[in-house]
Amino acid sequence: MGDPETQPIMLRLKTDLADLILAALDGKLDQIDAQWDHRMAIGVVLAAAGYPDSPRKGDAITGLPTTTQADTHVFHAGTAKVNDKIVTAGGRVLCVTAIGTTLRSAQDKAYALAQAINFDGKQYRSDIGYRALARKG
Repeated sequence: MGDPETQPIMLRLKTDLADLILAALDGKLDQIDAQWDHRMAIGVVLAAAGYPDSPRKGDAITGLPTTTQADTHVFHAGTAKVNDKIVTAGGRVLCVTAIGTTLRSAQDKAYALAQAINFDGKQYRSDIGYRALARKG
């Protein structure tokens, strides 16, 4: 799995990741009972203008959350800090993740946050989670 696939899973992990890594290094991972949030999680990647062929760099990013929110997290990938501003610095710029009691609620939270974040040329898929929602009837 790549980072955009892993990030919603990491949002669900309740056990300290460092504890899991240390147990794995000690050959004792089988002795750890990892705890998980059982709610639904989803991630929406915000990509730079020109992605994937030639992503544009240097566009200022606004609307990033300034406080921690319990059910959402924005993972930085292709970002950089320039003169106290966060700017695009790669193709997959951010991954907006959310948890909800239903897939629809997680999806709504993720897309609301994705829409609140802005940079020139921002692009993202608008169909994340829709196949799973269609299967549920």
